[in-house]
Amino acid sequence: MEERITIVLDNQDILSGVCGANDRNLKVIEGSLGGRIAARGNEIRLEGVDEQGLRRFKSIMDSLVAVVREGESPSPEYIRALAESVEHTEVPDETIIHIPHGFSRVFPRSGNQAQYIRGMRSHDITFCVGPAGTGKTYLAIAEALRMVLSKKMRKLVLTRPVVEAGESLGFLPGDLTQKINPYLRPLYDAMEALVPYEMIRRMEETRIIEIAPLAYMRGRSLNDCIVILDEAQNTTKEQMKMFLTRIGEGARAIITGDTTQIDLPKRVDSGLLHALSILSQVEGIHIAYLNTADVVRNPLIKKIIQAYENEKKPSP
Repeated sequence: MEERITIVLDNQDILSGVCGANDRNLKVIEGSLGGRIAARGNEIRLEGVDEQGLRRFKSIMDSLVAVVREGESPSPEYIRALAESVEHTEVPDETIIHIPHGFSRVFPRSGNQAQYIRGMRSHDITFCVGPAGTGKTYLAIAEALRMVLSKKMRKLVLTRPVVEAGESLGFLPGDLTQKINPYLRPLYDAMEALVPYEMIRRMEETRIIEIAPLAYMRGRSLNDCIVILDEAQNTTKEQMKMFLTRIGEGARAIITGDTTQIDLPKRVDSGLLHALSILSQVEGIHIAYLNTADVVRNPLIKKIIQAYENEKKPSP
């Protein structure tokens, strides 16, 4: 049975912020929920959906009103993420990432992403495995910035294995930061999408953000910090063991990787695959799996990944 709901907003500025320019926000919500949305005067009406659709609409509108009251201007991407969050989680606030001084809140866009965020918040070590575009690195950076900027963690350490160049860092030009920067560019892209560049620069100057090639972490003990190991599929078994045993008192680690993009030499086992096989039952470790259904980078990426997966399947 089709239902309808009307929401009345007396504050014109709030109404304008919720609707967006030319009602673009309402069009995004309509595309996510179905049904028909119309704004007249100070009223926003949804009709043509079932009871569950009404509940989702009410939850979305409550969240939008709260965001606009705080002076934010929700983007279409923000609203799509919010709609996905409402669909896949009974209590969306549990998985919203609010970064102090950040550009906007970050919402999970699928149930698997919501579980990933919960895992990062409740476990000392979290693995996230998934193909390109599923948000595994973006969400890790967002959660890490939230914890550091809210002073729940002392610093953020970023690391990646360096395997693509085919030569040691010593042969590359520049200081250590300049040598490793190209490999950490995806992590910086994520940070720059979440907080102002000036904030990132200040955090680097004060050592709140530290970049470190994985090979340079031997012998260290990382305390009261959050550590992100990206592209973990390119670690060896020895490197992964070394990294995991660096995690000290009060620290958390997030390990992300794509097991379909292993660049290690032949006959060298991936440390990520090995760790997943032996640590899955260890208490305190969370393993999140994302798949093509969780791709959020671009709808076309999902089709590309699916095409490659289909090519690998044997013909019947």
